[in-house]
Amino acid sequence: MKNLVLTAFIFLTAACSIAQPGQWNTKSKKAIKYVEMGMAATRELSPDGSGPDYKTAIYWVDKAIEKDPLFTDAYFLKAEYCMSIGRNLDAIEAYRKIIEIDPNISTTGFVYFDLAILEMSQGLYQDALDHAKKYKSIPGANPEYLPQIDMIILNCEFAIHAIKNPTKFNPVNVGAGVNTADSEYFPTLTVDQQQLLFTRRVTDSRGFQQEDFFVSTTQQGYWGTGDPMPKNINTAYNEGAPTFAPDGRTLIFVGCISERGTYGDGRRGYGSCDLFITQKAGNTWYDPINLPGGVNTQNWETQPSLSADGKTLYFVRGPVRGTGKMNIRNGDIYVSKMNEDGSWSEAKKLPDNINTSQSEQSCFIHPDGKTLYFSSNGHVGMGGYDLYMTTLQPDGSWSDPVNLGYPINTHNNENSLVVYADGSLAVFASDREGGLGELDLYEFEMPVSIRPTKTIYMTGTVFDSKTNVKLGAQFRLVDLETGKEMVYSYSDSKTGGFLVTLPINKDYGLFVEKEGYLPYSVNFNLTVPENSTEPYHQDVPLVMDVVGGEVTLENVFFDLDSYNLRAVSYVELDKLAQYLNDNPTMKIELQGHTDTQGDDKHNLELSHNRAKAVYEYLISKGIPKERMTYKGYGETQPVVTDEEIEKMTTDKEKKAAHQKNRRTVYKITAI
Repeated sequence: MKNLVLTAFIFLTAACSIAQPGQWNTKSKKAIKYVEMGMAATRELSPDGSGPDYKTAIYWVDKAIEKDPLFTDAYFLKAEYCMSIGRNLDAIEAYRKIIEIDPNISTTGFVYFDLAILEMSQGLYQDALDHAKKYKSIPGANPEYLPQIDMIILNCEFAIHAIKNPTKFNPVNVGAGVNTADSEYFPTLTVDQQQLLFTRRVTDSRGFQQEDFFVSTTQQGYWGTGDPMPKNINTAYNEGAPTFAPDGRTLIFVGCISERGTYGDGRRGYGSCDLFITQKAGNTWYDPINLPGGVNTQNWETQPSLSADGKTLYFVRGPVRGTGKMNIRNGDIYVSKMNEDGSWSEAKKLPDNINTSQSEQSCFIHPDGKTLYFSSNGHVGMGGYDLYMTTLQPDGSWSDPVNLGYPINTHNNENSLVVYADGSLAVFASDREGGLGELDLYEFEMPVSIRPTKTIYMTGTVFDSKTNVKLGAQFRLVDLETGKEMVYSYSDSKTGGFLVTLPINKDYGLFVEKEGYLPYSVNFNLTVPENSTEPYHQDVPLVMDVVGGEVTLENVFFDLDSYNLRAVSYVELDKLAQYLNDNPTMKIELQGHTDTQGDDKHNLELSHNRAKAVYEYLISKGIPKERMTYKGYGETQPVVTDEEIEKMTTDKEKKAAHQKNRRTVYKITAI
């Protein structure tokens, strides 16, 4: 059943409509005997021991209906029993028969309400709309339930319109490398789209079902066989709903308390389900720990999604274990920010235009950092859990959610959506016909109208400029126009590698820091053709902080043929000022250099004034002038010589070479 809240309500209203023994609305003693035998069967276990014996109960109720085809109480019982074992179409038929026999069966019209809910759950929207409106027109209709009937009407009207205006949708099973006879769900991707991590429900050696993680790697256009995560990640208990950091080296996931009161392998938590974090160095995953900070509580926390900058975490929080009821809000989306010490701040709930009085689940923040996809049964849609998208606005608010449309959304439950970094494809879980098992993962092309901002990933390696030893270092990527830090992360401590994702068509500055080395910076423009998926690559050679070490300030810019500092330079120079403050005995020489084009004397004067401009800016930031000198070298120390430039074959190469020669450098003169 798609909406458990409404299903529970059907049972309640049906119970109110059925006569009690001795008050049956039939004169047939045989029919009464049969319904009472049916009711008795529900107090017995079914042959497979899974619950009450509803199949036998339905058999006896059908026998009662044969004896008296106008026995409406028997139809009520049949509808209830059929719903209990998922035979919803039979339940609908039973309710419709009641209306056919007596349209005024109840002055409050419960049967119309119940029938509208069931019909909507089966995608019979026009019938559901008609019966919902009928219920609302009955004078004796309970006003307490009118808000629910209004929601049914809105959902049905939306669904009818959506079906008449379908969006392009052609889901393809991702294949036997990932999908099995077991259920696969909650996918997450690295931003280079090379690894797919997902949850699988498995049966262990004890015969118990539990959840583990598997990872599949792309292999020439298809997903390879999924391998289980290491045993320090996968335990004999449940691990689920994972989220990768963009580079696949940080994993946040959900661990839930078992019937034994533990989370598995000594993990400790605060509530029924907590978020845990683990990180990888080289090929080794460290033991997970409870996510530090203010995210985990005595409530259950689940379904995390980590932003591409690594500093924002979205997740779903529900009620304290044992207090949940079917008719209360049982899931909201929260957000937490990373603190300076690496812990996570106390989470805040997203606004009420996102979170509803029902339930929100399965949130996913796209690598563009502003497009959030989620599942909800509280917004207008096809009924039950639909997929929606909302966009973070410049003022910090969220746009009103947009339904992803039909047939992405149907009368079945939809969730677990992950969208590729470039926005072209998405992966989701579905139990649709034709799969390899229960829930399978499917891939489909995203309609243009619901795509996020296209992002592309950047790769690189941090290493010692002299020894070539790979280094783990802190790096930040900054939008030079706004000064906003877009990514904060670390390169791999063993391989020196990093992988991040960024929105296209912007100017960025890369800033890398490691103790014992001079800060490194470079700027680049991430402009790519619309259909390009090629990554941007930038290696990072670090220079040790010894006397004589020098670094080019790649993100310092001047107006053309001028020594006026452009505002985009402040990000870089502020970081240099902070570095000098952190190393109070260090002294530097600021150097200005030009290319070899133009008049020698003019170039020398220009380089001198540019070095002086940087010197004066650093003084304005509190750096004592006694710690700095400045000098212009003009065109006397080119990085690329005129002879080398002359051999270049394209104007683009020559222009880039001249740009390299126009630079501002600082050199350590004392430590």
